[in-house]
Amino acid sequence: MSIRIRKLIGAVALLLLVTVWALVAMAVAQFPPIFQSKLISGIYYVVAGIGWVLPAMPLIKWMSSGPVRPR
Repeated sequence: MSIRIRKLIGAVALLLLVTVWALVAMAVAQFPPIFQSKLISGIYYVVAGIGWVLPAMPLIKWMSSGPVRPR
């Protein structure tokens, strides 16, 4: 697979990841324990805001790797 195709697939996957992550994070933020406490809410938003990076790192690594050549 060429690097251009990998980057295209990876870009679409990253857009989907961030969109789904944001929608799920907004839904979870409405739970009463998070919604009612400012301290828990602040901690939650920091964790949810940074948390999408962990699943994105392997995808970005895959996108930037070179083409796989058959032996």
